[in-house]
Amino acid sequence: MTVFRDLSQHILDIAENSVTASATLLHIDIDENPVDDQLSIAIGDDGRGMDADMLRHIADPWVTTRTTRKVGLGIPFLKQTAEMCGGTFEITSALGQGTTTRATLQLSHIDRPPLGDLNGTLLCIIVGNPMIDLVYQHKVADRTFVLDTREFREILGPEVSLSDPEVFAFVRGTIGEGLASIGSEALP
Repeated sequence: MTVFRDLSQHILDIAENSVTASATLLHIDIDENPVDDQLSIAIGDDGRGMDADMLRHIADPWVTTRTTRKVGLGIPFLKQTAEMCGGTFEITSALGQGTTTRATLQLSHIDRPPLGDLNGTLLCIIVGNPMIDLVYQHKVADRTFVLDTREFREILGPEVSLSDPEVFAFVRGTIGEGLASIGSEALP
């Protein structure tokens, strides 16, 4: 059984759904808003999307499109976590147009899991899925950090992989510095 100890694990699980849906572009937006006491997470993709029937049942743990197991716990756990922490959860999707998952949580809620290792999560997504581009935007109050793998690919050209050890180290450092510069609670 999957146990989610922090929100970065939820983000990775939803991103894996995007990979399964043949996405080529993934957007992850996080907004830590202390003024409104709200943390919002949005994960969107340009994958296959879902029909209305699947969308109606997607938060049911007994519904999954995966063939390797009979249950899908990632979305129901994220929904439960958001609602348990005074927030909301929604998924929008259309066939051929992709899917967006949004969760909001009360930032100061005593049961809200920490953001966790976003650096590691983002690196797993980037290196583990070389055919997918990632646009990551993270806001804390009025400070914003943006990472777009399309910019790296444009600079590096097609002959250099984002998983090249030197590039990997640079991307890891960029994420860590970016999160630190905005004062995110995420682990470095």
